Amino acid sequence: MTRKPSARDLLAQAAFDLFDERGYDQSTVDDITERAGLGRATFFRHYRSKEDVIFPDHDRMLDQIRERLRTSIHSTALAAVSEAARLVLVHYLDEGDLARCRYALTSAVPALRDREIASVARYQRLFREFIADRTGATAGPDQLRAELAAAAVVAAHNHVLRRWLRGESADPLTELDEAMRMTMDLFTTSAGLGTGDGPGDDAEGTIIVAFRAGQDLDALLPALRRLTEAPSQR
Repeated sequence: MTRKPSARDLLAQAAFDLFDERGYDQSTVDDITERAGLGRATFFRHYRSKEDVIFPDHDRMLDQIRERLRTSIHSTALAAVSEAARLVLVHYLDEGDLARCRYALTSAVPALRDREIASVARYQRLFREFIADRTGATAGPDQLRAELAAAAVVAAHNHVLRRWLRGESADPLTELDEAMRMTMDLFTTSAGLGTGDGPGDDAEGTIIVAFRAGQDLDALLPALRRLTEAPSQR
């Protein structure tokens, strides 16, 4: 059974249709409510301005990411950061054409582009604070490493997102997983996260990382066993 569009959905669709037909600056809140068949009071229950219609609910997304990061420990910090970036991408993928319309608008309207940049900065700040907390970065080079690591996460996510928005990626989630693996390599060498040598990490034990491969398990096991051999045995 098809879900009936909510008032919020109707307003958003009406707004994007009008922005496409008339342009952003030429469309008003009254135009949006008239197109959606709803009143101004309903509009302002869901949005503070026509600008708010364009952007996803960043406050809600940031709360979800903050909660995911909060539940991690030093040894799972890398996975938490990677999963948090994935949460954001999945949100955009779920929006589909709406996300692509937003991308076109923010590319064409300077004021909207500035707001998008400010929103990205909020995600980067959250990642930076998390990384700094997990690594005990309080000053100097350690703080810079946390900043660089956070910027790398955001850059990797946005690279994959923009490729999908432009229609250049058929499998953005797989691309993001690979981009996060590349970024995690920077983490383990420069930010010291999840490497097994931080507070609360066990020096002994087996670390297992889940990933998708083109080979079956039986073919992979010999290679995995070789990776777990001690350096002196190689």
